[in-house]
Amino acid sequence: MRSQLTLFRLCKTSAAALGVLYLSGNSIAHADMAAPNVTILHCPALIDTVAGKLLGKTSVVIDGERVQKTVPDFITQEGATVVELPGQTCLPGLIDAHTHISSQISPTVYMDRLTKNEATWPLRSTVFAQRTLMAGFTTIRNLGDEHYETVALRDAINGGWVEGPRIYTAGRAIGTTGGHADPNTGLRYDLQIEPHGDPVIVNGPDEAWAAVRENFKQGVNVIKIMSTGGVLDLGDNADHVEMTEEEIRAVVNAAHDYGFVVGVHAHNAEGIRRAIVGGVDSIEHGTYMDDADIKLMKEHGTYYVPTVYTGQYVAEMARTPGKLPPQVAVKALEIGPRIMGETLPKAIKAGVKIAYGTDAGVFPHGDNWKDFPLLVQAGLTPMEALRTATVNAAHLLKKDKDLGDVSAGKYADVVAVPGNPLDDMQLMGKVSFVMKAGAIYKQDGKPTLFVSKSN
Repeated sequence: MRSQLTLFRLCKTSAAALGVLYLSGNSIAHADMAAPNVTILHCPALIDTVAGKLLGKTSVVIDGERVQKTVPDFITQEGATVVELPGQTCLPGLIDAHTHISSQISPTVYMDRLTKNEATWPLRSTVFAQRTLMAGFTTIRNLGDEHYETVALRDAINGGWVEGPRIYTAGRAIGTTGGHADPNTGLRYDLQIEPHGDPVIVNGPDEAWAAVRENFKQGVNVIKIMSTGGVLDLGDNADHVEMTEEEIRAVVNAAHDYGFVVGVHAHNAEGIRRAIVGGVDSIEHGTYMDDADIKLMKEHGTYYVPTVYTGQYVAEMARTPGKLPPQVAVKALEIGPRIMGETLPKAIKAGVKIAYGTDAGVFPHGDNWKDFPLLVQAGLTPMEALRTATVNAAHLLKKDKDLGDVSAGKYADVVAVPGNPLDDMQLMGKVSFVMKAGAIYKQDGKPTLFVSKSN
C-alpha cells in the first residue's frame, strides 16, 4: 500500500502537476508584482488560534516557507499559485508534544527487541513519520527512542530525503538504574545489554549532568527524563519514585544551559512534585497528581501533557489476553483509565496549562487526533482543545515565534478539514489538506506526489 512506502515529495508543486490548483473567477484581482514563489490559500474559514475565533473567507498569502500575510476575503496576485479549499476549515499545522515516532506497540514488541536488527527502527520510522504528517501533525516532540534513530530521522526530513513532520527529539530518555528508562529492566542478567556504564542511566547529580551532555553530543534538541516507574516496561511498579530532587534539578539545569526544553514522565504524586520544583517544563501523563501538585504547577507555570487516549488504548489492550505481558497488563488496567476518569478533568477545572501530547507509538501513528474529542469530553471547549495543539504546544516548545498560528512571519504550516471542527471534533480525524513550510503534502484528502530535494 502507498501508505506503507516512504513517498518522496517536491517542495513546490506546479498547477499543471497537481491538476487541482486554479484561479477563482470570483477572486478580487491584485497585481502588486510578479510572485513566482508565492502561494495563496483560499480558506472558506480559518481558525485564529491566538484570538480564539473562527474567521470567515480568508486568503493566506505564503512566500516560500513562511506566511507573508492573511487577508479577509479571497484575493489573487499576479504570478501566484492559488489553492482553493472549498467546504474546508483551515487551521495551523498541529503539534504533538509527546510521540515515539520510531516505534509502535504490537503483541511482538517485547520479542522484537531480541530478534530485530537495530536498523529496523529507523526504517519503520519513515513510514510512521509519513502517517503522522498526513494526519495534519506538522511538528512533533519525540520523547524517547532506543539508539538516537530519531535524530537521524529528523535530519533526513530536514535534508529532504524523506517526508515527515518537523521533529524536536530527546533521543534516549534519561533515568536511573532499574527504572523506566533502563533498557535492561525486567530482563534476566545474561540478556542485559550494558548492565553497567550506560551514559544516560544515572545515579546522582554528577551523572545527571553528564547524561545531558551525552545527549547533546548525540544531537538531541529536547530532553526527556523519567522520575517515576512506567506502565509498559517489564518492571512491576509504575508508582514508585525513581529520581531524587537533586538528580532532576541537575538534569534541568544542564538542559536549560543548552537551551533544551525538559519533559518528565511522571505518574506518582511525589515524582511529579519533585519534577515541578526541580524546574521541568512539562509533566507527561501526571496520573496521580494531587491538589498540591496542581498548585505547584500553576505557581511554576509547568505545562501538563496528558496523553489521554494512550491511557484508554493500553487499558483496552490489557483486557485482551496475550496482547501485553501479565505484569504490564495489570499496570495498564490500573493507570490507563485514571487520566481520563480523574486527573485530566481535575487539571482542567483548576486551570493548569495544557499542551497536546499523545504518546503516539503506544497506539498506531496517524491516530494522533484521537485526544481531541477526549479533551472536550474532559472539560475543554473545542477551541481550547485546538489551542492545546497549536499555540500552547508552540509555547511549551519555545517555538511560538515560528509555530502555533497562521500569521505573518510564521512557518506556512496549514492544515484543513472538511467542515467545522468546532462543531464536530471527529473531523480532526479527516484531515484533507496538509502544508508544511509552504510545501503541499496532501490535497483533497490524497497525498501529493513529491520527489526528494536531495541528490
